Amino acid sequence: MQVDVDVDAGGRYAFTPSLKWDPHVEAYFSHAYGASHFSRVSSALTRPSSYSSLRVNTLKTSTHLVHTKLLQLLRHQHQHPPLISQNPALPDVLYVWGTGPHHPSYHPHPRPAVPLKEVIVSRKCAEAVLRGAQIYVPGVMACSAHVEKGDKVAVSVAIEKPTHTGGWTLGITRGTVLHGTPSDIRYEDRHGLYIGEGVAFMSRTGIFRAKEGIAVEMTNRVYHLPSFNDVLEGEIFLQNLPSIVTARVLDPQPGEKILDMCAAPGGKTTAIAILMKDKGEVIALDRSHNKVMDILKLADEMEIKCIKAYKLDALKSVNTSITDENEVKSEEQSVIVDEECLDLTNLQKDEKGRYLSKAVMRKRMRQMRNGPGKNNSKGGKVANSKGFAPNSFDRVLLDAPCSALGLRPRLFAAEETVDSLRRHGTYQRRMFDRAVQLVRPGGVIVYSTCTINPGENEALVRYALDTYGFLTLAPQSPKIGGPGIVGSYRIDETHTEEWLKESEAELVQRFDPVSDMDTIGFFIAKFMVGMKREA
Repeated sequence: MQVDVDVDAGGRYAFTPSLKWDPHVEAYFSHAYGASHFSRVSSALTRPSSYSSLRVNTLKTSTHLVHTKLLQLLRHQHQHPPLISQNPALPDVLYVWGTGPHHPSYHPHPRPAVPLKEVIVSRKCAEAVLRGAQIYVPGVMACSAHVEKGDKVAVSVAIEKPTHTGGWTLGITRGTVLHGTPSDIRYEDRHGLYIGEGVAFMSRTGIFRAKEGIAVEMTNRVYHLPSFNDVLEGEIFLQNLPSIVTARVLDPQPGEKILDMCAAPGGKTTAIAILMKDKGEVIALDRSHNKVMDILKLADEMEIKCIKAYKLDALKSVNTSITDENEVKSEEQSVIVDEECLDLTNLQKDEKGRYLSKAVMRKRMRQMRNGPGKNNSKGGKVANSKGFAPNSFDRVLLDAPCSALGLRPRLFAAEETVDSLRRHGTYQRRMFDRAVQLVRPGGVIVYSTCTINPGENEALVRYALDTYGFLTLAPQSPKIGGPGIVGSYRIDETHTEEWLKESEAELVQRFDPVSDMDTIGFFIAKFMVGMKREA
């Protein structure tokens, strides 16, 4: 008789992660939050939010209609469909609730002498699985011997370990064989780091030969969150709640000219355009060709016309000598191919003479039309901007690149040091300086990050207010997050990091993973721009 493995037997097959921090960073955060509260924040970061927030594209449909469609889909897919709810403060958002943590039972081989079949995945793969994803081929690091398609496998995660040179490594060679004994690689380290059970979609050999595809379909998870891949495309967008709030705090109006300085993947950009009813102009910037293509693709999918996306480093976005602020140059021209005149013989077979699927043939056709692009970028056109004249925009959103220490679930954080966090802050101040130059007097700047680090949040606000006398903090609507952090921290003998005053803290929004909202860690500040003068 087959007996399930007791997940509480020694706690090995449980999911009880502990987030490790650099000791100096931990002391810094403990000072900012209080040691007890930071301990709870650290714990909350290791698990996903209990719901998914879906923003409805109200240019194409209505929240009510999407609600109805989702209920039908979820009832078809789940015996007990997830709960869907709404918040009156955000009428275009639907919350789809997940469940967990669960305690999966792991199914061993019918013969007791044969160990449980297992798969070890990378930390980033595990974080995606905890959010509802399947396990794809690149994420598998090690696998038991003799795993065949259809076998049940227990899935655990390997977390980075320090190296003797001061770096971090998984310490696993991809393709390592597991024997189900204490001699297995990272055996003790994976105690309490099992994220569920799945069914192998490929044999062990196939997993490590293939370049892409699903390796394991998760069937029994620690956290159950519905997947929305290919669901109601163009009608909904899966987005963290604080990111949705950020676009509303910006309060874009129809007919305005808006700049999204670090726009990829385009979620906030499209949210801004929808709030403007697709009337006006939204300029989206990113320094990556592929990410600009992603923004354009999303805008097209949502049938939004007012978005213009350019390949441009935000630090180079100010051009004081430009005569035409919209001047751009075409970067990657599409190759025009007449499909009716193509000889498809070479497209239909691979290098070994095997016939290709229609999907692969379509992919090759697109590559012939568009070319591979520079640096292996996606084909298609993007535009290079020469920058924009000062005072060009009514409102500027700076969702700054950051340490991302608020993202959930997070199973590793020790790579960040006090010095690296300070470097993030320095970079963000340079970007904020550009935002100040580009917004017109009387305009608005919204600054946001997805980190819990006060050095990238409250300290940036302190810098902005102390440097630019014409900036003032503005009330935010909707106000869903909590207040900012007050006080300061002495980093070393020469530098004290200043945060906010009590009155200022009430005007920003800080989303705490421990709060009842159960969001990622996030921060939003809104500035009104007065008559400019030299800083």
